[in-house]
Amino acid sequence: MTVQADRQTLGFQAEAAQILDLVVHALYSNKEIFLRELISNASDAIDRLRLELLAQSKVPEEEGPLQIRVRFDAGAGTITVADNGIGMSRQDVIDHIGTIAKSGTREFLHALSGDGHKDAALIGQFGVGFYSSFIVAEKVTLTTRREGLPAGEAVRWESDGRGEYTLETIERPDRGTTIVLHLREGEDDLLNAFRLRSIIQKYSDHISLPILMPAETAHDEEQDSDQPAPETPVNQASALWTRPKSELTDQDYVGFYRHITNDFGDPIGYLHAKIEGNYEYTLLLFIPGVAPYDLWSAQPHGVRLHVRRVFIMEDTGQLMPQYLRFVRGVIDSSDLPLNVSRELLQGSRAVEIIRSSAVKRVLKLLRDLAGKEPDKYATFWREFGAVLKEGVADDYANRDDIARLLRFTSTGSTGSEQDVSLSDYVARMKEGQDKIYYLLAPSLATAASSPHLEVFKKKGIEVLLLTETVDNWVVTSLPEFDGKRLQSVAEGTPDFGTPRTKLSRKPARRPALSSRTCSAASRKHWATRSGTSGSAAA
Repeated sequence: MTVQADRQTLGFQAEAAQILDLVVHALYSNKEIFLRELISNASDAIDRLRLELLAQSKVPEEEGPLQIRVRFDAGAGTITVADNGIGMSRQDVIDHIGTIAKSGTREFLHALSGDGHKDAALIGQFGVGFYSSFIVAEKVTLTTRREGLPAGEAVRWESDGRGEYTLETIERPDRGTTIVLHLREGEDDLLNAFRLRSIIQKYSDHISLPILMPAETAHDEEQDSDQPAPETPVNQASALWTRPKSELTDQDYVGFYRHITNDFGDPIGYLHAKIEGNYEYTLLLFIPGVAPYDLWSAQPHGVRLHVRRVFIMEDTGQLMPQYLRFVRGVIDSSDLPLNVSRELLQGSRAVEIIRSSAVKRVLKLLRDLAGKEPDKYATFWREFGAVLKEGVADDYANRDDIARLLRFTSTGSTGSEQDVSLSDYVARMKEGQDKIYYLLAPSLATAASSPHLEVFKKKGIEVLLLTETVDNWVVTSLPEFDGKRLQSVAEGTPDFGTPRTKLSRKPARRPALSSRTCSAASRKHWATRSGTSGSAAA
């Protein structure tokens, strides 16, 4: 480290250089994502400012409207993105800029596939979005001042992305962050108002804050004139979920989904509903097409709670149960206070009503997918089936609805795909058969070779092959389905529908497990199976 007065030259963490190289070279084919990431970060900074000031009973807009500004200077070859959000202190800059995503760094490296288009989607998910700046910039200069700090404690950060960065204390009259990209040679096509507006409208149109650019003039190429041009919004700057469904297209929903998830793919399905009554709230919820990287983390990023369009917090289980933690989207309440805390959420009647409604609507969405679009549901099940199974034990009120969504492999399956529903099984039961038979085994190969299946194969009776650890909790918590008792082929002599008195011995009793034990054990097992631990830093 080199120190000169309050100026420091520091080195990035060991893995940072590797990420910077990957960002610059592997993702160059999709270089315009840099603007999406910087605007997304600016939006998050303003959201955090709102939360902090509201907690202090202050008005966030007291120092002027909250907004994001984008400018370019053709003469200097720079693009500037600025916000008047919460800003950063010197230590914040070291912690969040100098270390690149902290614990998410290694996971990001492991998740890279080599496909530039797919890897671009990982940038925002793993908190390394700021570094997408180096896709197009040879040098990046960041100036920032944390809300509540004096003007003399602002910070300037600068780096060429080659292993070191400099820090120095500066004067800055207002809070917020300004990022200046000094473009590489050959990136002049970005120094164009139409190009920048197009990128903003493509990726960031659904940001609920105004994104301002100098108004279009005959001299858009020369925004570096002495007289600044008036600024106008580039995006719609309205919360998409508040707009009537009749005004929205599928592409509007897909664009918003990509914005809130940093996923380049399309959702499998979505629901948009405004509920009015004793409580008023809006749901805009999505089922992702691919399992997010933090699905097995202790606190995955899920549904976002808004109160009257103001972002309040990421849900940690109060709004959506753990077995639906893959759901992404927004719940906006008109009844909760803006300074709502997690403790208040736990005892809120409004939250209880919202949660119940949201769960039922998500389960209905999945039921509709299963019935009307089985191919999409098969994709959903491959990605999230093991998680949904947790709901059989966790959610007694909706247990029957969840049971109808379950899929298994059976002795009647042609492959290893879990494509047999309990309803399918019941419809195919032999005459006189009054039980649903299953076999628990550590793997499909072990199950298929089990001697317990011999008598069932001879009689042509189908058996469900349950090979996931969570299946133990499913059969413990689901004693019957449609009036048919579930029975293990390893417990007692099968009677194939004969009176129970003719059984040679009674089935062994399984100890009941609480839903808390079920979920914890299931999540621990599948987290180990999927090779993840902990949550990546945002």
